[in-house]
Amino acid sequence: MGERGERRQVRAGLLPLDGPLRFLLLSSFLIPLGSFMVLPFMSVFLHERLGMGLGTVGVVLAVASLVQFSGGVVGGALADRVGLRRTMLWALVVRTAGFVGLLLALRWPPLAVGALVLTCCGAALYLPANKAYLVHGVDEERRPAFLSAGNAALNAGMALGPLIAGPFVLSAPGRLFLAVTALFVLVTAGHARLPDAGGKDRPVPGRALPDRPAGVALLPFAANALAFYLYFHFQHFLAVYAVERASGAFYGMVLLLCFTLVVVVQPLTAGMIRRMPYALALAAGFAGLAAGLAVLAIGTRTALLAGGALITLGDIVLFLKNDLEALRRSTCSDAVVFGRQRLAAGLGACASGVLGGQLYGLGERAGNTGWFWLLAAAQCLLLPPLLLTLRRRTDRRPTLHGDDERALTRDDTDGRVPGR
Repeated sequence: MGERGERRQVRAGLLPLDGPLRFLLLSSFLIPLGSFMVLPFMSVFLHERLGMGLGTVGVVLAVASLVQFSGGVVGGALADRVGLRRTMLWALVVRTAGFVGLLLALRWPPLAVGALVLTCCGAALYLPANKAYLVHGVDEERRPAFLSAGNAALNAGMALGPLIAGPFVLSAPGRLFLAVTALFVLVTAGHARLPDAGGKDRPVPGRALPDRPAGVALLPFAANALAFYLYFHFQHFLAVYAVERASGAFYGMVLLLCFTLVVVVQPLTAGMIRRMPYALALAAGFAGLAAGLAVLAIGTRTALLAGGALITLGDIVLFLKNDLEALRRSTCSDAVVFGRQRLAAGLGACASGVLGGQLYGLGERAGNTGWFWLLAAAQCLLLPPLLLTLRRRTDRRPTLHGDDERALTRDDTDGRVPGR
């Protein structure tokens, strides 16, 4: 009965939904659909189609991940300066140019690296403006419904994209890149017709922002960086591993399972994760990652599905709890907190690409890539205890630059459940 009541509240919160917001929610599905028809297969494309070594592939993916995550800070600042619609439009132009570059890279392979970075720049610029436009002028009570709807559309597109593109990414990449480019041209044209919503976010009623510089919530920042570092072993290199043992289509099915779990499980468990003690959440999340990565080493189709599911359940706990804890420990605005957490994610993903690419390349040359996943699983067990030292230090003193955690209560995070 409670779950049905929550669903009714979400539906009621979305009504009435005008034309621009309907188009924006549709775009929140179409943009990741097109992007994930290409981006999850980039390790396979760069390695097998363009002949790059896996060490080089890892560095390229590391730079792209760092740009995509940490660039959100720049995207938010740009939206505040030039407006939300204009920022989204420029971001889509940049991203469309990136996909055109990937199409041209079939003739001149060196273009692929720059084209990939362009697509990531576009993503970094687009997302903050998209979320701000979605909730612009929306009552505080209805904001969670709009953000949840946008997050569901995002994950649905991410789930279906690899499934659609799997059979074509190696056999017919030219037609695939052309189709994705055409999709982005249409979405960009639609954004050009959106009404201008301005730039600056509305203040949150009842929440006083500090008049002094607020610092980084150090433990959630470090935990988020470590979580993304370990998770992106899976994100960056599963494509190469799965395509060798199954097919591109089956890899798409693994991602479909993972994103479906996020859409279904995260909303149902958000309250439980919020109430969970932080140390328990870290232990459960990293244990899930360790178990999933170890299962991947078996290499069968069943192991790929089971490993992906376990990793996803672990990252649902880690990513959500780290964001909630960062909000609780900081007196900054939500946008600043999320920007810093995205920066931590980018640093972790970058480190994963650089180190993981070298290690996976060693395993490939040795004829056994299964040990790569076992080594990643071992890191999930060995590295998190280092966070306990950091936790004891931050529990004894305020965060950097004067954020006084003791002045905050657990109610500071009530009702503020961020997206994935």
